[in-house]
Amino acid sequence: MRPMLATLALLLAATTAAASPSAYQSLPADPRAIVVRAPSDGKTDASAALQQAIDRAANDGEGGVVFLPSGRYRITRSILIPLAVRVYGIGPTRPVFVLAPRTPGFQQGVANMVIFTGGDQYNVGKVPMPVPGAVPRDRPPVRDANSSTFYSALSNVDFEIGDGNPAAAAVRMHTAQHSNLSHIDFHLGSALAGIYQVGNIAYNLRFHGGRYGILSEKTSPAWQFTLLDSSFDGQRDAAIREHEAGLTLVNTTIRDTPVGIEIDRGYGDWLWGKDVRFENVSRAALIVSNENNVYTQVGFDNASARNVPTFVRFRDSGRMLAGAGAAYRVSEFTYGLTLDRLGEPGRFDTRYRTAPASAAGTAPALRALPPTAEWSNVHRFGARGDGVTDDTAAIQKAIDSSRVVYLPLGFYVVNDTIRLRPDSVLVGLHPGLTQLLLPNGSPAYQGAGAPKALLESARGGDAIVSGIGLATGEVNQRAVALLWRAGERSLVDDVRIQGGHGTRLYDGTRNDPYRKDARFDTTAHWDRQYPSIWVTDNGGGTFSGIWSPSGYAQAGFYVTNTKTPGRVYELSAEHHVRAEIVLDNVENWEFLAPQTEEEVRDGADAVSLEIRNSRNLLFANYHAYRVTRSIKPMPAAALITNSSDIRFRNVHVNGESGFATCDDNGCTTFLRASKYPYENAIRDVTHGIDVREREFAVLDYTGRQKAAPPPQGTVEKLADGFHSIAGAAVDARGKLYFVDRHWRRIHSWARDKGLAVVRDAPLDPVNLAIDASGNVLVLSSFGPQATVYAFRPGAPATEVTMIQPTPVAPRSGAQVAVPVNFWQNGEFRDQLDPRTMAFTTLAEMFARDVALPQSHEYVSPDGSLVLPAYRVLRQGAADHLGYRWSHGLNAHGFVSAPVGQRVVFTNGSENRTFSGVMGAGGAITELKQVADRGGESAAVDDAGNVYVANGQVFVYGPDGKERGRIDVPERPLQLIFGGADRRTLFILAHHALYAARIE
Repeated sequence: MRPMLATLALLLAATTAAASPSAYQSLPADPRAIVVRAPSDGKTDASAALQQAIDRAANDGEGGVVFLPSGRYRITRSILIPLAVRVYGIGPTRPVFVLAPRTPGFQQGVANMVIFTGGDQYNVGKVPMPVPGAVPRDRPPVRDANSSTFYSALSNVDFEIGDGNPAAAAVRMHTAQHSNLSHIDFHLGSALAGIYQVGNIAYNLRFHGGRYGILSEKTSPAWQFTLLDSSFDGQRDAAIREHEAGLTLVNTTIRDTPVGIEIDRGYGDWLWGKDVRFENVSRAALIVSNENNVYTQVGFDNASARNVPTFVRFRDSGRMLAGAGAAYRVSEFTYGLTLDRLGEPGRFDTRYRTAPASAAGTAPALRALPPTAEWSNVHRFGARGDGVTDDTAAIQKAIDSSRVVYLPLGFYVVNDTIRLRPDSVLVGLHPGLTQLLLPNGSPAYQGAGAPKALLESARGGDAIVSGIGLATGEVNQRAVALLWRAGERSLVDDVRIQGGHGTRLYDGTRNDPYRKDARFDTTAHWDRQYPSIWVTDNGGGTFSGIWSPSGYAQAGFYVTNTKTPGRVYELSAEHHVRAEIVLDNVENWEFLAPQTEEEVRDGADAVSLEIRNSRNLLFANYHAYRVTRSIKPMPAAALITNSSDIRFRNVHVNGESGFATCDDNGCTTFLRASKYPYENAIRDVTHGIDVREREFAVLDYTGRQKAAPPPQGTVEKLADGFHSIAGAAVDARGKLYFVDRHWRRIHSWARDKGLAVVRDAPLDPVNLAIDASGNVLVLSSFGPQATVYAFRPGAPATEVTMIQPTPVAPRSGAQVAVPVNFWQNGEFRDQLDPRTMAFTTLAEMFARDVALPQSHEYVSPDGSLVLPAYRVLRQGAADHLGYRWSHGLNAHGFVSAPVGQRVVFTNGSENRTFSGVMGAGGAITELKQVADRGGESAAVDDAGNVYVANGQVFVYGPDGKERGRIDVPERPLQLIFGGADRRTLFILAHHALYAARIE
């Protein structure tokens, strides 16, 4: 009997060793969580039972936690994970989602086993862009995850895909902030991919086989995607194939595949890798596309290669960077726009340095949580988590008594600082629904005084905080949500600072940061607390998956007075009044994939990043975004004072985002573009130098450059004092007219008359055009479909001619006015053609869409000028108070030509300038690139030279080669020729009007 038992024990041990190690070995006690009860034999269809359990956790959009016990769960249809629902596998072995061989529906196109879904983000009722890969195909439309899908997660669940499912993709994860995939093994076999469409952050993923491990376009809010501590092996085409995903890799291994990472044809990406290993990669570790374009920014820090003969293959040029022997280390690789000096435009460059292979291993980026057997449930110590009871003493007792403390779902009211031990581990599983909550008016946090933490680490030590939310309320002036003094091995992971947009309250309602009623005005308390997360007193460690959007705090992420190394992965800091991220007297920190966002009210005056008195820093895949609803300019995303030795890698400063909606004209997607992104990427405050380039791959800021280079060209300031001007046009005599949109004024300027106010009625003027008779046509944002009206300069202000759109018709000799700058992109609409497995490129999208004629047009009073009636998309109120977007409203102005003649304009999504043949209805065909820079606008002189506004004014000859530059004291926005002889180049910036004489 004993030998038989021993043999059985060995067999069980072998089976357990072969299974994926479980991250959650036993069921955490949580009365609010849902435990799945479904067939788990791997043969019986478990789809319906799984979906029923997950739907129970949806909680009308508030979300919840689902526990899936160990077992094998056969899937025959797409499992939908609603927003804010987190699914955790629990038990001695990871549960497995099984797709049996030749499961119907998984043979063609893309077919997803698990789909993260979103809510009706813009309250349009319909599903604008249903997920095309939902199985069965005839099911009701599935709403994709979107830029308001927060908190969703799938963890500790493996996938096993049987033969005969070539279209299968295990997970579609098109989510936004604070969502993740973790602790998953993908056994893909002949399937298409492990993940199709990515979002936010993932870690400890292992991809085995498949055509691709990851196949993706950009994330739904166009933020970065970060992958930590993961591996790929045995993919047939490439481990990762993607574009525009903001891909950030840390401690990742790619082996036994033809291509490591392939960036799709016609696209770029912001790609950064640290401690990435390539082994047995036959064709190239990396394939770079879209060369000599600012949106291609790629680099590696400390990559290693073994049996990788080609490290980088450039698709367009055929250029290759060869490996350095059988085994080598890449100490540095960067490609993209490189800035040699502040205040100067960049140049495209490649840095590639190799060294002998190193035998040193790499520690995981994230430490593992302790086994669940060690978790002490805070309920055992008397904590209630009911949003009412004061749980301060119970939580502190739990921490003092146990190294590892688990917080089940709940809202835990505290009125004093919760202090961690040096070795404390504080764990929750849903940062939206597991909160430490400081009530408004908590006595110890009132008035002026030293900062007082809600949660505070001990000095030094290796504490861990994971999976919780911290809410400091609105009226607690001394509050700091997290005061961190722990050491280099400490970890803060998956933590959400509550307050502001999206904050869930214990009664199931949401906080409104704009609330104003007879009892309370939340906006009066913005910027009235200490920073939300404050690392100081030589604190450091790892910070991963952090979302800090409370505008009531001074800043979202604040680091001071430390030389202890810090590593920050996928930080989202948003909606603060003054600054999102601040470093003061800091050394030895790196930020990989930090993202900031400023709202139209809580953030209109904020900077993205402020660095003071600091050195030896790295910022890679840094995205600084201002929402498309922004209404005012700001000078620079990052401010640097008295600092040195800062490496910037892959910088993306922007103000556009995709939008999917439905209206009376049907459902569509549109790329909304703001006129108010940060004007510049960086301002050296100490030396008064700006970095105008807003997209670049490399800048080594030394702090030793004392002055900006001397300006090129000569400009004259004609007038200033404006809020933000654009929308200019000139009449037949060369007189300039333009709009100051904020003040709703239409100005004119002429050499003999100077500046004048022509109209100032509150009719929301945006862009102007002038017909042959001198009538000024005004495109206005007023009304659900926008408005066009006309007036005659010099006529009484009471005279306004409203113009209604009419069907496009032949109009001999009439000028057609089209936008001087376009934005086209495929966000919120899958661009993959499953027949060819090719993505529609940006160039193909642009050429296709600008060639489409509009059906209606606005005709000037004398019939000599028409404005195509571009479709207007709206967000918010249907009356004049909502936000409006269209190609005409997005533009900084118009350019015009008769049908059959060429016109020059820019495409922001490609950052290139084109000419095209004008057609009826504003259709533009036969595109030719005329400059390798695009920007806010372009203009052409009589000699055929092209002038492009892109940080400065760049001059290109008719042959497309750069011939010179005109430097302007402010960022130029619109360029237009005028004056009596049409040789005056008017240059409109936000706050001033300039001119350059072109001879």
